[in-house]
This record gives sequence, structure tokens and C-alpha cells, in this order.
Amino acid sequence: MRSGSSAILRHMFKVLLPGTFDPPTNGHLNILRRASRLFDAVEVVIAVNPGKSYFFTSEERLAMMSALAQDLSNVTVSTWNGLIVDFADRIGVHVIVRGVRALADFDYEFELSQMNRSLNPRIETIFLPTDQKYSVIRSSAIKDIAGFGGDISGMVPANVAKALHDKLRARAAEPRKTPPP
Repeated sequence: MRSGSSAILRHMFKVLLPGTFDPPTNGHLNILRRASRLFDAVEVVIAVNPGKSYFFTSEERLAMMSALAQDLSNVTVSTWNGLIVDFADRIGVHVIVRGVRALADFDYEFELSQMNRSLNPRIETIFLPTDQKYSVIRSSAIKDIAGFGGDISGMVPANVAKALHDKLRARAAEPRKTPPP
């Protein structure tokens, strides 16, 4: 290794792992754990977009992700309701880590990384492919499967499965609104 390269390795290297995490999946957890082993510090940022509808509130997603990260001493979890590149600037991070499951994910994530760089040229994106066993797990599919009573235990951590089932039960117990005639 050249001396210039080793100097880079001696500095603390903090990265940003953004996502909606609605809900957090075993695939998300896989990427988080791997990133925590690769980098000195990982800041998970839960994206909050007021124009978007979420199954879980930002507080619920924060609680779930915080619980999942509690055994990872170099991981912190936050929420943010703005551009991810602005959050990165605010905390002094210039590298975003994104998990990819398949080529379709890569296309989307590549375009997003290009947009982020156009917004802030100091931002770099690193892609981590998910482990193969998590390559078909999508948050939207998990919510659908759980809604139909399917087994999601292999797709999400236990605390997330419980939160998902609790929320589905609570929603089912709510009185149905009938549309006006």
C-alpha cells in the first residue's frame, strides 16, 4: 500500500445510510451490519417526506431502527425531512451507502446517486449488494403479505414483525368510514 493510501485509512470514516425503512427488513439490517463493519461510523437517516404516505410514522420507524442498531456501537439513527445531501452536509459526511438487490435497484440507485452529486458534488455513493437470501425482500411486499396473514418471520426482524402485526390489528379494529351517498 502506498503511503498516501494508508493516511486515508487512519482517519475516521463515517458514512450515511438513508432510507424510508417502512418497515425495516432483514435486507436493511444486513446492509447496516455490513456497513458497520466496513466503516468507523454509520449514520442511519430515516427519510421523512411530508408528501408521501407511510405505513409507520417517522417515530415508529425511528424506534424500530434504533432497536435494530442498539448492538452496533458505531451506528446512530436519525430522521430528516429534507434532502439527504443537506443532512450529509449538516453532519459532515460525504459518502452515502446504498443497498442494491438487483439490476433494477441499481438503475434507480445509480440515477439517485447522480442526482445527489448534481445537488452536492462532494457526495459519493457506494453500493453494497444485499446477500442473495434477501434479494427479493421489498417493504411493500412484506406489508401485503402480512396484511393477508402470511408468514413474514424470515423477512423482517422480530420487533418489526410484531409492530407490523400490531398496526394491522389496530387498523382492522378501526371503524370503517362509509363514503357519502
